[in-house]
Amino acid sequence: MAERGDVIIGDGNIKFGMEYRDLLSDQGLCIHALGDVDGEEVELLRFDCFDHAPHYHYGPAKRNERLMLDQTTEGNPLDWTISQLRNQLPEMVRRAGYEELADSIDTDALASTLDETEAKAREMSQEGRRIVIHNRGDVIVEAGPVRFGIEYRHLGGDEGIAIHVMGDIGGEERELLTFDCFQKAPHYHYGPRAKNQRLYLDKTAVPDPLEWALDLFRGGKLAPMLDRAGYRDHAAGLNPAVVAQSVAQVAEIATKMESENNS
Repeated sequence: MAERGDVIIGDGNIKFGMEYRDLLSDQGLCIHALGDVDGEEVELLRFDCFDHAPHYHYGPAKRNERLMLDQTTEGNPLDWTISQLRNQLPEMVRRAGYEELADSIDTDALASTLDETEAKAREMSQEGRRIVIHNRGDVIVEAGPVRFGIEYRHLGGDEGIAIHVMGDIGGEERELLTFDCFQKAPHYHYGPRAKNQRLYLDKTAVPDPLEWALDLFRGGKLAPMLDRAGYRDHAAGLNPAVVAQSVAQVAEIATKMESENNS
């Protein structure tokens, strides 16, 4: 069976399947171009319109040639994908290794199917987005354009210090970064209220997640992390001296909080 998605659109020899994928470290809509080859449904092309590492595949079921998509040059991955389906589908199917099927594609006849596919893709892309809304912390430490919120969290069978980096956007407080310095599965989030890229730490390489997070702040990594999360103005507004003083307070509060919860 071809990988085909949760929603299928079309009823001819070319169909389009879609599902929203959350890989924790990345997320986005996946579009499968499906075709009838010798009476069997085959995945001809796949477009992974992810936030951070968008890419597409020629012939996933055959040669599986994977190419990365550069958002700097090509823009929004979903917009780019819809454009390719409308304007380059026969050529892409041919490159995937299905020449006979490519020759049979009638792009005019597919127009209404592609309209429906685009509408559903944009709907699923918005509705499927996974975000995380944490508490802001029990103790707040101001640091210029951002503030740190510190708390001790219990999450399922795990626990540990959580440090939330927050800032104001349009008069509303927004969580920009989060560091969950847990005992079993420590991880951190870029933009938990937006793209929510979640990355896990290797406890063998990072035995003390709290100290690792504090060292990032001390070593000047806060600005580039905010920039990566999409908060360039907050990153540019940081004053190193103010951040250093605030981080010293965060370290004292977090260390004491961790000690009290593990005594």
